[in-house]
Amino acid sequence: MPKRTNNKPKLKIKAKQKKVRTYSLPEDSSEFYIADETATYGKQQLFKTYYKNEEPYIRLLKGDCVEILNKVEENRVDMIFADPPYFLSNGGITCHAGKMVSVNKGKWDKSKGAKENHEFTKKWLEACQKVLKPNGTIWVSGTTHIIYAVGFAMQELGYKILNDIVWYKRNAPPNLSCRYFTHSTEIVLWAAKNEKSKHYFDYPLMKEMNKGKQMRNVWEISAPQAEEKKFGKHPTQKPVELLKRIIQASTKKDDLVLDPFCGSSTTGVAAVSLNRKYVGIDLEDDYLMTSKKRLEEAIMNKTAIIPALKKVASR
Repeated sequence: MPKRTNNKPKLKIKAKQKKVRTYSLPEDSSEFYIADETATYGKQQLFKTYYKNEEPYIRLLKGDCVEILNKVEENRVDMIFADPPYFLSNGGITCHAGKMVSVNKGKWDKSKGAKENHEFTKKWLEACQKVLKPNGTIWVSGTTHIIYAVGFAMQELGYKILNDIVWYKRNAPPNLSCRYFTHSTEIVLWAAKNEKSKHYFDYPLMKEMNKGKQMRNVWEISAPQAEEKKFGKHPTQKPVELLKRIIQASTKKDDLVLDPFCGSSTTGVAAVSLNRKYVGIDLEDDYLMTSKKRLEEAIMNKTAIIPALKKVASR
């Protein structure tokens, strides 16, 4: 008995193709590229470009740094400076300009308990590690309240800790409770991406800046002066002098510097003055507005200096 054949044409069913987000990546790998900013994360926009400038290369992004960095291509950044929440906003008091004020800085600085705080620390450090170039480094500033958790998380993730810098504030405010030693230092941890990293260190420049002697890991630098806060105040603002030294020590001209908790963008101001590229990320509009004003002033100052230098050189 002959086999029955089905002469009906087979229907070709096209599988629904998943849309893949693409990145525009030119040969110059020193730029910071992310998926198109119209992309969404769930039902929310992933981030917003708050400010940008092409020359010098500057980006201010409004959004969650972990979510943003997890969408960035790997190995894009030469150096990171991070000044994360210290989780100090617990209803206590501190001294500012000789007056007793609340220690509370905002919702972003409130502790959620040791376990959740550590999970948060590990998440943002992991996101930063991903975007660092193979020989890139990260600097993280903090007080005793957070810096040891940062160091532990770095070890868990396989960072190579290079140095712990003791930043001594020569103009630190007094301790009003008179029950503790006056807090006059912060720790800045310097680490490479991993054990295989061959990190850059401008040893000759650091030695020159230290009058011909090896620079030690204790840096005496004043807290930010009033001039650095004229566009607005950030409760944990760092001095430009500190960031300049960090950037000079561990980057080259045109390197890309990232600050995932940029605040008032002291990192960016220092980067612009030293001919580095800069990307800053923050969630707060007020701080981003202050950042924008400070960066525009830094660009203006730099633009004014260059013709003057050319004039001097031509004499």
